[in-house]
Amino acid sequence: MSTYMPKANEISRKWYVLDASGKSLGRVAAQAASILRGKHKPTFAPHADCGDHVIIINCAEAVLTGRKLEQKTYKWHTGWIGGLKETKYSEMMKKNPEKAMMIAVNGMLPNNTLGRAALTRLRVYAGSEHNHAAQKPENFEI
Repeated sequence: MSTYMPKANEISRKWYVLDASGKSLGRVAAQAASILRGKHKPTFAPHADCGDHVIIINCAEAVLTGRKLEQKTYKWHTGWIGGLKETKYSEMMKKNPEKAMMIAVNGMLPNNTLGRAALTRLRVYAGSEHNHAAQKPENFEI
């Protein structure tokens, strides 16, 4: 029996909606990363981009367990001398919960061209409304 090699023109992409309300931010991000890579499909190949589109709604209602809201920080550098910035997740979840989810999903994808291509298929919304009804997305249960 030979190994299946998916071809670019044979890959069909579906749209899925993940609801993050009341669920752990990391669990939702891990499930989204798995769908973006295509690991839920029987035709998965680690070298091919065969993932689906993911819409994550209700990011503002995602839960961080333990004391992560007070203790966990997001750090980045501006590129200038002394330009190290940081913000706590409590502030990030109030001001921009979509960014917190994007950072979590991005950290769970590979750091190469496949991961960057997969991240372009992710849509994140703080509320329950999204504007992708025309794509007929399906609910994906976590």
